[in-house]
Amino acid sequence: MLTYTNHFDTKTLDPFTLEKGFEAVRYEAASGEVGYYHLPISSQPLVEELKSLYHDIDRRFNTIAIIGIGGSSLGIKAIERLLRPSTPNAKKLIYLENSDPISIMQEMKQIDKFRTLFIVISKSGGTVETLSIFKRLVVSFELPLDHSDQIYVVSDENSILAHFADEHHLRRFVIPSNVGGRFSVLSAVGMVPLTLAGFDTAAILKGAQTFLEQFWNRQEEHMLQKAAYYVTQSDQYPMNVLFAYSDTFEEFGKWVVQIWGESLGKRNRRGERVGLTPISLIGSVDQHSFLQLIIEGPLNKTVTFMHIEHSEDHLMIPELSLHYLEKSDFVNGKSFNELINAQCHATMQSVLQSGVSVDEIAWKQIDEASVGELILYYELLTSLSGALLEINTYDQPGVEIGKKILETQF
Repeated sequence: MLTYTNHFDTKTLDPFTLEKGFEAVRYEAASGEVGYYHLPISSQPLVEELKSLYHDIDRRFNTIAIIGIGGSSLGIKAIERLLRPSTPNAKKLIYLENSDPISIMQEMKQIDKFRTLFIVISKSGGTVETLSIFKRLVVSFELPLDHSDQIYVVSDENSILAHFADEHHLRRFVIPSNVGGRFSVLSAVGMVPLTLAGFDTAAILKGAQTFLEQFWNRQEEHMLQKAAYYVTQSDQYPMNVLFAYSDTFEEFGKWVVQIWGESLGKRNRRGERVGLTPISLIGSVDQHSFLQLIIEGPLNKTVTFMHIEHSEDHLMIPELSLHYLEKSDFVNGKSFNELINAQCHATMQSVLQSGVSVDEIAWKQIDEASVGELILYYELLTSLSGALLEINTYDQPGVEIGKKILETQF
């Protein structure tokens, strides 16, 4: 369960703007043009199918190698990082993403050919990093291709990767054509590796669906307010900082940066450049780096503080006073969870006092339902903001330019 609080002034928001955002996303969902709204329900049969495969997978493999980049890996990594502490027996996940030879070699050293399931993920089916790494793995580990039960493919129905999988009789899972890569973690993209690794993906989907129903029933008006505030104030506050107080949020922050940046940095219908720049920070570490800029630098940022109210790890600060180090004795006997939450609240108050617009997301605790909820929260917030910016939230023409140029370099 999560609690959302907007600490900025919402009284000046135009009710018409709030309704415009809500009606826009409701149309997207009803029209079927944008498919992620339906994944919490449509992915449930897939999860049941995967559960039937789990016993055999669990017997044969202890590691899952995910070959994918961007929307094909970031969401998976975010969910794994959040749930790994409470699911310690889940299979090891290895991510082969970047075309950096140093990283590829390091990850390959962790692979036991006979105990690893390889899952190749690409929405388009033609992602050059993914296909190049896959080819390297096939050669390095002498992986058999025809009728292999050690290689799974996740892609669009008619992609070149899908045709390759069918030609070699590989098990293949489909990403719905109306689901974009960065919105796809609740599709086969995330459900296949996470379910087979042993995570409770059914509970993740249930949490997402519950939150979505609450949104449609107008029980989550804070989202409309937040999107409207961000967009109407974007000339003054073009950057949003996610200041998350737990190391477990690091990968989630990277996913937010992708979905926010790739979706909202566009030209609007009038050809004007618009966007909201995402910045991901981890507290309390980045209090010692970026906080100074937030408080005394230009007033051009909003800040979202995120923290966990209750931790399963009751690690205590000992009642120990050391000569010369007595300055820190005021926290003796407290838990580290109490300390990091106090740091979050103190930092939030200092930021508020400096005149920065702030909102807050508080986790009661990290569990599967809450993870599903937060995934849907940020997807909906992105769609609402895109609608109010009057852009196509779901394309990425700027990215495609670079891909075309790359093809001319070889």
